[in-house]
Amino acid sequence: MVHKTIIGLSDNEVIASRNINGANSLEHQKKNNFLNSLFDILKEPMFLLLVAAASIYFVTGDYGDGIFMSIAILLVVAISLFQEARSRNAIDDLKKLSQPKNKVIRNGNVIEIFSEEIVVGDCIQIEEGSFIPADAKIIQSSDFMVNESILTGESLSVAKNETSDDNEVFQGTIVATGMAICEVIRIGNQTNLGKIGKSLEQVVVEKTPLQIQINNFVRKMSVIGLLIFGIVWAINYYHSQNVLDSLLKALTIAMSVIPEEIPVAFTTFMALGAWRLMKIGIIAKQTKTVETLGSATVICTDKTGTITENKMSLAQLYVFKSNAIINSDEKFNEESQEVLNYAMWSSEPIPFDAMEVAIHDSYTKISSRDERPNFKLVHEYPLKGKPPMMTHIFENSNGNKIIAAKGATEALIAVCDLTKNEEESILSAMNTMASKGYRVLGVGKVIDVNQNYPKTQQEFNFDFVGLIAFYDPPKANIQNVFEKFYKAGIQVKIITGDNAATTSTIAKQIGFKNPDIVLNGDDLMAMDEITLKEKVMETTIFTRMFPEAKLKIIQALKDNNQIVAMTGDGVNDGPALKSAHIGIAMGKKGSEIAKQAANLILIDDNFDKMVDAIAMGRKIYVNLKKAIQYIISIHIPIILIVFIPLVLGWVYPNIFTPVHIIFLEIIMGPTCSIIYENEPMERNLMLQKPRPFTTTFFNLKEITISIIQGLIIALGLLFMYQYCIQSDFTEGVTRTCIFLTLISSNVFLTLENRSFYYSIFTTIRYKNNLVLVIIGITILITTLLLFVPVFSKFFLFEKVTIFQIGCSILVGFISVIWMEIYKIFKRKRAISDKI
Repeated sequence: MVHKTIIGLSDNEVIASRNINGANSLEHQKKNNFLNSLFDILKEPMFLLLVAAASIYFVTGDYGDGIFMSIAILLVVAISLFQEARSRNAIDDLKKLSQPKNKVIRNGNVIEIFSEEIVVGDCIQIEEGSFIPADAKIIQSSDFMVNESILTGESLSVAKNETSDDNEVFQGTIVATGMAICEVIRIGNQTNLGKIGKSLEQVVVEKTPLQIQINNFVRKMSVIGLLIFGIVWAINYYHSQNVLDSLLKALTIAMSVIPEEIPVAFTTFMALGAWRLMKIGIIAKQTKTVETLGSATVICTDKTGTITENKMSLAQLYVFKSNAIINSDEKFNEESQEVLNYAMWSSEPIPFDAMEVAIHDSYTKISSRDERPNFKLVHEYPLKGKPPMMTHIFENSNGNKIIAAKGATEALIAVCDLTKNEEESILSAMNTMASKGYRVLGVGKVIDVNQNYPKTQQEFNFDFVGLIAFYDPPKANIQNVFEKFYKAGIQVKIITGDNAATTSTIAKQIGFKNPDIVLNGDDLMAMDEITLKEKVMETTIFTRMFPEAKLKIIQALKDNNQIVAMTGDGVNDGPALKSAHIGIAMGKKGSEIAKQAANLILIDDNFDKMVDAIAMGRKIYVNLKKAIQYIISIHIPIILIVFIPLVLGWVYPNIFTPVHIIFLEIIMGPTCSIIYENEPMERNLMLQKPRPFTTTFFNLKEITISIIQGLIIALGLLFMYQYCIQSDFTEGVTRTCIFLTLISSNVFLTLENRSFYYSIFTTIRYKNNLVLVIIGITILITTLLLFVPVFSKFFLFEKVTIFQIGCSILVGFISVIWMEIYKIFKRKRAISDKI
């Protein structure tokens, strides 16, 4: 495509242009991420409670506690900002990787760069299916048409070339057909798109169902905390008649109720999950996709390049004149050479499709005389129709024309004047080739080359020339990939434009389940919705598919409450990719339209990575649930140990102060966000059925278990409280023992909740170095609080005996370890269900 006279910019010219005009990005509003994050933190209920508590301490002259609370506030803000920055950096990395790449000519060479790196003066090479990255002037083109609907609202494509009055192309528009080389004249905010403020990246991201559920839960807990705050303040004020002291004690209970760790955990898990996917070669364009991955119940995959290598080689030719099938390694006669010649003329002059590359390679090897330099493409009918075909018209300097077409065999038969016997001969040859797993195309020519160009290619009077067959071998590991999907309870369906015989043969070679249950596109479109709804569930292979048919399949599966993942790489896959819950585009061979429509991009086109992605999605979801169940379980005893002694008028009604609560919050935050996010995947996770994509995060059994865990820990604390009272311990010793019991329970709960199925003796061997680090830090700090006088005095602790420490740890252990009995029954039930 590159013209010899087009050199493009030099490296120095690129730098100079960038210094003058800036980067090619649309920025309508500069954002200060640090200030925005800080402002969001300052609005949080927990932050406001901490500020209120610190203020009361200072007002009442308790400067030590006031300073501690102020330090705690700074620490909480720092941790929150760190988590926010970590999540934001992960998302920024993903955005950079998911940026479209464009071909530019620099220093006389065609290179690929991110669209943001394009500068004014660059020569960009754009082709069918790509987004135009900047405003530019056409300097060379071939059958070039552009869809400018994003700017004009007009859906019809516009033909443009270097000689037309309208020889400019605009950022954000799409190349409909052909190719062009254009010189960039405007970038970024200076483009037409930039001026009217329509940035493709400035899409309002809606909150996912899970985000809404979590936010609603935290909001409800905040309301409950406010109500309990009012009750506790009233009770304390009734007893003490001291407004500030009562307010301080009421703040303690309010702080213990609000589970502010949950939104932080959700954001961290999703952002780092997307970052982890990126590390294994998968770009998740939006972090919310991670939430959906673990729910996928159906994967719709194309055949070429996903199941097969997309390394086409010419296998056979069928010569219509002699009704003979010729192998590619046989000597070609004049008739078989004609089939290859017309197949080549119907292909792009500069091929990028694997089949067309194979045709050109075979033509180069076999043809005795290369006619390609003598002819120029003068008109093109792009791949269209149901089933599709394409037509090219070439002309040499003498005015001689060649009109050639190729496409689906049925499409060529439909436009040729054939007898019934001739049609049967062609279809018989096609089935013979397809039964070997070959991809088969029909080839036709026009004898009367002087007729005017009709509106559609189907209006030409074609002669049937023959068939051309390619072999695209299955990928070596694809059978293993499908086995993993089947074991994970995920259905796999093949959606392809190829014919049924070829697809079924390839499917059988790779051990695909039910390879003979096939439905073609025309039959599918003729079905009513009820029939289609049934058929899509039982059909495994969909052939001769076109965009509308693909879209109907996705919609019908969704109507069956399936969570649909779909792979695609072509321009025509865009609508179906957009419609699927999880659209998956190929990073190397995928068109920019497919990448824009998709949620995930497989960087190296390796379908095996989808197994890893779904496993990652399931792991993230399960670990997030563990984190939130942990938060619920540990908050219940904190709430009850603060609330019950006060309401029931026990001897020491205010056993904990805001200082103790904030210390516990600082411990619990890293536990749920760091330890559980880093947990490895449980070995049975990919043997389970996909989780239902429901409107509730927890089912009743899960939330009940977490509440029971919290209540039993609370019973342990209350038991320890009463034991201390009955033993005539002082308030300081009682507080120390209860605090120790709570810390012990927290440590054991952290370990116990690493799995709700496997024993703690199994999970202790899981590789997660952060478990030892966080628990080690917790134990170290607790030891300092107990044995360093300045700390113990500040926290109102008193010296306790080894026996009292042992009792506290034992009660904490017993309060948690009972879960092992529940897990034993759960494992036995799972085994009996299998039997």
